[in-house]
Formats: sequence, structure tokens, C-alpha cells
Amino acid sequence: MNRTELQERQRPLKEHYRADPQAALTTLSATGVLGEGVSCSLNTGRAVAEAGLHPATGGDGTQLCSGDMLLEALAACAGVTLRSVATSLQIVVTAGTVTAEGDLDFRGTLAVDRDAPVGFAAIRLGFDLTTDADDEQLDTLLRLTERYCVVLQTITSPPQVSVSRTRAGHT
Repeated sequence: MNRTELQERQRPLKEHYRADPQAALTTLSATGVLGEGVSCSLNTGRAVAEAGLHPATGGDGTQLCSGDMLLEALAACAGVTLRSVATSLQIVVTAGTVTAEGDLDFRGTLAVDRDAPVGFAAIRLGFDLTTDADDEQLDTLLRLTERYCVVLQTITSPPQVSVSRTRAGHT
């Protein structure tokens, strides 16, 4: 997709959202179904992803780790955002990789040490790009990618989160 095609696709959406800000509000959702043993399956719309315990917490490595899935979502979102921004700025990026790494201390999630954090203590997002863009263009590209990447912004500026439960049936 080139800049003109991207602008043509986004123009009516932007106009609609400017005229009716409520129309821009969308609720995305994901539903997991508890599986056998210690697992939870997600229907991604393209495949079923079965998540389970990471080997460092007792898993056998045959199921997806949700921590890995979070980093994969970050890398994917950052990559799509970078491509979109590069297209808008007419910066040619001929190839590249996006890497998301996170540091975990599994003592926290296994309740071995109450002072150990549960969750990532640090996350690093890196880009290795093949481009003829100069440093100023690359700085702008990365700054705007960081600004508009939904997953990155969600991690760096956490939203209000609520947890609830219902009871499907009582036996």
C-alpha cells in the first residue's frame, strides 16, 4: 500500500470520527475457554491458540505462554504502526525486524518471594531497519511509531482495569 492508498482508506474514517467522536470508540474483546489441565484456548479468528504454563513455571513448552503472546502483540503492533507511519511520511523501509524482549522473575508468579514482582520488570522494543532514511527521518519515524502504537501506549500508560466474575452454573 502506498501513501495515497493509505490516505484514501483513512480519510473517510478520520472525517467520520471528527464529525462524530463517539463513532471512534470501539470495544475489542478476546475470550478464553478453560481447557484441560492448566490451559486456556483463544479463538483468534484465524486459529485456536492454546496457552499454558511457561516451562519456568512447570509447563512442558507445548503451549503458548501468555507473556510471549504479550511481547508478540507488542512487536506486531509496533511493526504495523511503523509501516503505517513510514508510508504516511514516504520513508522507504525495504526490510526490517521488530524485537520485543521482557524480563521476568518467576519467583513472583510462583509465590516463592512476595517481594519479587509478578509480571515484566522491564520490556525492550527494538527496530533493525533497512532504509536509506537519514537519522532525522528515523528519529521522527520511531517517535511517531511510539506515539501511535496501541499496545506500546497501553503498556506505558496503563488503562483503568477492572476484574469481575459471574457464575455460569452451580452443581
